[in-house]
This record gives sequence, C-alpha cells and structure tokens, in this order.
Amino acid sequence: MPIPAVVVPPTPRQKFIMALEGKQPPGLVPHFELVFFLTMEAFGRVHPTHRYFGQWSQMSDVERQLHRRDAADLYVATARRYGHSAIFVHPMGIADPGEGEFMRLLEEIRNISGMYYFLMIHGDATYAIPDGAGMMKFIEDIADNPGQVKDKAQRMVDEALKRGEKFRRHGALDGMALCSDYCFNQGPFLSPAMFAEFVTPYLRQLIAGYRQLGFYIIKHTDGNIMPILADLVDARPHALHSLDPQGGVDIAEVKRLVGGRVCLIGNVNCGLLQSGSDQEVAESARYALRCGMPGGGYIFSTSNCVYTGLPLERYELIVDVWRREGVYPATSG
Repeated sequence: MPIPAVVVPPTPRQKFIMALEGKQPPGLVPHFELVFFLTMEAFGRVHPTHRYFGQWSQMSDVERQLHRRDAADLYVATARRYGHSAIFVHPMGIADPGEGEFMRLLEEIRNISGMYYFLMIHGDATYAIPDGAGMMKFIEDIADNPGQVKDKAQRMVDEALKRGEKFRRHGALDGMALCSDYCFNQGPFLSPAMFAEFVTPYLRQLIAGYRQLGFYIIKHTDGNIMPILADLVDARPHALHSLDPQGGVDIAEVKRLVGGRVCLIGNVNCGLLQSGSDQEVAESARYALRCGMPGGGYIFSTSNCVYTGLPLERYELIVDVWRREGVYPATSG
C-alpha cells in the first residue's frame, strides 16, 4: 500500500504571507498587533521601547547582547502567548539605535524562533500629520514652496529605499509597516487633491521600491481613510491597517470596495476595548471576523494597537473570540 503523504501545516509566517497575498490560509485566521505594550501586565517585564538605555555606550558587548536577547525573547513570548503570526520589531530605548542595532535584534529573534514568525519594521518615508508645533510651518511651506516640499518628499523616499537595500542584504526581514498617519477621525489631514499631489506619488514610489526588494508592505493609518481609499489601494500595498471604526471605517464596506485588491487588517474597536461592555467588545471582534474572513485576504487585529493603559483582560477577551470563531472551515480533498 502506498504510504500516505505527510501534510505539514503552514507556519504562522507562511499563513500571514498567504493572507497578505489575498489567499485564505487553513485553520485560524492570522493574527498580529502592530504593538503589544502590555508586557508588564502579561509577563512582568518592561516593553523594549519603554526601557531607556542611557548608558548604552558604556556597556560591554556582553551586556548589550544580554539586553538584545531579553528583548528578542519578550517579542517571541508575546507572539507565542497570543497567537501572533507576525512581530513588528521596534528599536530598544537607545537614543540612536541605527540600522546595525535593528539588524542585531532581528538576528536574535530569528535565533530564538527561526522562520516561524513574519518580521517587520517601520519603513514609512511619506508625510504624516504634523504635530502641533509643525502644522503651521507645513501649511506655509505647501502654500509658499510646494516644489521644496516635493523635493523633500523625494529625498525621504530615496533615503528609505537605500536603507531598505541594507535590510534586504541582511536577510532577516520580511516586510515593512508604513506607519505615517494621514487621517483624523473626520478625514485626511490634506484634502484628497492635495494628498494626491504631495503624498500619493511618493507612497507609490516607496511601495514599488520595497516590492522590488522583495518586501511585503502593510500601510497603516488611523482615522477616516475613505476619502483617500483609492489612493492608498492604487499605491499597491499588500495590506491596509487599521481600518479604524472610530473614524467611521466599516470593514464590510472596505471589503466590498477593495477586498479583492488588498489584504485587510484590523477594525476591532479600540475605543470599545477601553470603555465598552464585554458584550460590545466581543461583538466588535465577531463583526471584524464575520466581515473580513470571507474569501481570505484578512488578518485579525485591533484598530490600532494594544496600548499602554488598555485593560489586558479586554485584549484577552477578543483573543478568546478569535480562537473560537476565527477558524476557516476545512476544505475537502
């Protein structure tokens, strides 16, 4: 009798990539969080970005390596406990970590977990909502020196792609999360016409360059993205995150409009996680699963991140809903 073939289930990393490519992976829907800051509550350990290594330059190589190892171990422990398929790696609390430190931290995560998880870092280089101090200056520059604004946008993209080439040669990285925020709850910080002039061409270049380097791209922005949804999708990221319901973004509508062209991530309402009832929180998770799962191209996530001050039990509640209800039916054959 023929020996039956051994079917090896895909790893979380492989399932994450399947979803980014618009496919429907077997079993549980992939899951990740852009940031999981509640490591003190979950593990009794300070998140790597909340540690300040003010004496980093004075540490021995051995001490620095121990810090890297501990940070990497915490990232992997978080992914294991909560079923994350991907890890968004942030720099530790060093004043100027540099690319080398990022690469060493990525190496440590790979040493611990191999190719089990999808690894990404922040890689955006497009204009984001300026802070309060910079908003007026940005408005004045657009009005008075639009050419200089565009020249700077081009330089930012060029520099980011040079950095991306270094990470591609290094080899530990799977993708980039582009985390420039474009939108308030009322809409984008620039009018759609101005966004199309000062952001879209450079976002398109950035994503095309990263794709050519072999990276997968997740474009993040909070707020109401609907007036610029076409621009975002036309720039060809593999996925959109965070589909913010507090900005009026409905995953069902986005799935209807662009679900066949881009993977969707998020939409579990962070506002409800903070202030809603347990029933409202669970229903928000169910709604995201119910609307996002059909046909694949969907990754379960909150509508922002697991932020400092969020009750851990609320996050664990949506994880429980995901584990029970975020399972694709088995296919025959």
